[in-house]
Amino acid sequence: MKKKDIIILDTISLRGPSIWTYPPSLEAWIDIGEFEDFPSNTLPGFVDRLKAWLPGMVEHRCNYGEHGGFFRRLDEGTWIGHILEHVALELMTLAGLPDGFGRTRETTTRGVYKLVVSNWHDEITRQTLDDGIALIMAAVENKPFDMEATIKRLRRMVDRKYLGPSTAAIVNAAEARGIPHIRLLADGNLVQLGYAAASRRIWTAETDQTSAIAETISRDKDLTKELISSVGVPVPEGREVDSADDAVDAAEDIGYPVVVKPTDGNHGRGVFIDLVTADAVRKAYPISAEEGSGVLVERSIAGIEHRLLVVGGKLVAANRSDLITITGDGNATVQQLIDTQINTDPRRGESELHPLSIIRIDTAAKIELERQGLDADSVPAKGREVLIQRNANHAFDCTDEVHPDTAQTVALAARVVGLDIAGVDLVCQDISKPLGPQGGAIVEVNAGPSLLMHIKPGIGKPRPVGQAIVNNLFAEGLRGRVPLVGITGSRGKTAVSRMLSHLIHLSGSKVGTACSDGIFLGTRQVQKTNAAHWEGGRRLLLNRAVEAAVIENGARVILGEGLAYDRCAVGVVTNYIDGAEDLSRWDVQPTGGEYYTTPRSIFRTQVDVVLRDGHAVLNAEDELVADFAELCDGEVIFFAIDPAAPAMTAHLAKGGRGVYVSEGRITLASGSEAHRLCRLGDSPVIGKAKRPQDIANVLAAVAAGWALNLSEYVLKTGVKTWGLELPDPSISLVDYARSASAKTPRK
Repeated sequence: MKKKDIIILDTISLRGPSIWTYPPSLEAWIDIGEFEDFPSNTLPGFVDRLKAWLPGMVEHRCNYGEHGGFFRRLDEGTWIGHILEHVALELMTLAGLPDGFGRTRETTTRGVYKLVVSNWHDEITRQTLDDGIALIMAAVENKPFDMEATIKRLRRMVDRKYLGPSTAAIVNAAEARGIPHIRLLADGNLVQLGYAAASRRIWTAETDQTSAIAETISRDKDLTKELISSVGVPVPEGREVDSADDAVDAAEDIGYPVVVKPTDGNHGRGVFIDLVTADAVRKAYPISAEEGSGVLVERSIAGIEHRLLVVGGKLVAANRSDLITITGDGNATVQQLIDTQINTDPRRGESELHPLSIIRIDTAAKIELERQGLDADSVPAKGREVLIQRNANHAFDCTDEVHPDTAQTVALAARVVGLDIAGVDLVCQDISKPLGPQGGAIVEVNAGPSLLMHIKPGIGKPRPVGQAIVNNLFAEGLRGRVPLVGITGSRGKTAVSRMLSHLIHLSGSKVGTACSDGIFLGTRQVQKTNAAHWEGGRRLLLNRAVEAAVIENGARVILGEGLAYDRCAVGVVTNYIDGAEDLSRWDVQPTGGEYYTTPRSIFRTQVDVVLRDGHAVLNAEDELVADFAELCDGEVIFFAIDPAAPAMTAHLAKGGRGVYVSEGRITLASGSEAHRLCRLGDSPVIGKAKRPQDIANVLAAVAAGWALNLSEYVLKTGVKTWGLELPDPSISLVDYARSASAKTPRK
């Protein structure tokens, strides 16, 4: 390509930590053609047009680390690839996605760059890159660009494909506690929090603690009333009806005003309140019947509707609704007044990101207007207040006003129904006073309640409802993690993975292994094909029977897929890239500083993701690997055949831990204290040959097991039994090792 254009040559979806960043990202290889010779300050009018279309990029600090930093780069002159990075990030922000990460780095091919941006959703990210290219080219060529339509389309994609606000609030709260998450549906809200046996699952505001029976009860409003009233919770008098005539009979038995609503509806659809005539009840009946499997007629409770959120038996948030009204001016129609007085509120919108919804004249609104002698085209007299909607958005936070007795009552209602998370609807005059004296009552107990009204109330303080749900799922101090070991390097990864899994298995934990030999659950092989990749690792993390995981990651996985996990308890680097593996696909250069991908940037990824309370296990005899020690957030344990390796001696001198060979024995050292584990010859995989590579692999596995706090007995037994051919297949390795130890006299 020679003309001024931007072509995406290739894209790599990095679904986990990579050489670039911790969260998922998309690496796009772009060819900018003749733009290589034309930085931004040489393109007439380009910078001004770009700033006008995307003024929010003034917040991009860029290299200068200051407000307006990126605009400064534009004025001074920067290249199109770098500009596309920032344009894509800004489009994501405008579409409603969180702030993201971006990098642009040159390759060894002139005009070709690696552009990396956060990848919250693969399809959305790719679309923002395409739209970004279109926008940049329009700015370069001084052509029109429909920014409004572009953002609207991207926002629709985000609404359909990204996490909803309720789910996102829970996920964000989990991340704040260091709990990882896995999205189980690409376009849905089913999410796993944590890994393997330590994981929990949510689906919007429902969890794996939400009983199916409780959810079924909550959908049956008549049954819910019956259950909660039996324990003294105030509920409105009423019954289920099967026809319009029966509804009128029920209303007259109860006494007007009444409420007509579906027995199992939701979101307020088909609910009519304060009906005072038989004709109104007859009109409401068929509409309510369409929204559910039955219809309830209840006594209308005087007061205001409230939504209270109960999590784990405790009230955590409360919102008050408001009547939606317009005021006539003598000129505008009802519909025009709704558009100008209500729907212009910026808090109202069609997406889930808006705390208030757009008001439309639906069937219920039409009936409400008819009661007032109006319709959509009527022109109310000047100063006349017209009621449009009674059960309106719960826009006003009132958590701090809820009376303690009422908080206990709604918690009791949720507990009786059986819900761990419940949205309790009640009606009363004053939420700061007990329900009984004022005639208030609970009208519904809902499963899977929306959290948006509490996260972004129209008026009032946002409440940490996501945090409350996470805290209910995970006790204090728990992070939803199992012992997880990631292993990388040029050679020995598979051998170390298999032996370490053997050690963990001997300790009594149910270990899962994903390596080049396949997938293993304990000693059982469940996949025989290569599983040393992202999908293989992810399979283990989704398996709730796995109590510990060992995952092999080669250079190709880190470069082409990203790690399957966000962080690990132990990260092992066996050795450095030796040149035997062809990594030219990723333009890996032996040297080149920060602008090129180097072997160091690949393998350091495994060390970068070690938890602060975790360990990096590093080869002290490989100088380049030993240098990774300074990058580790946790503790470092070195391994080396030669205890005199400079990195090992310096590490031990500082009180660090290491595993090495001394006088033909595997030795565990902590500072100046050394303890011999067993002889090299005791290991079947080392045997008489004593190949350096086999010894190094055993040392690495032992060091990783030590990092996991496996006992000396387990480490010794594992060394002696891994690779052993048993004379009797019916005898377990542990039993054989015990019997062998008993026959061997102590020295």
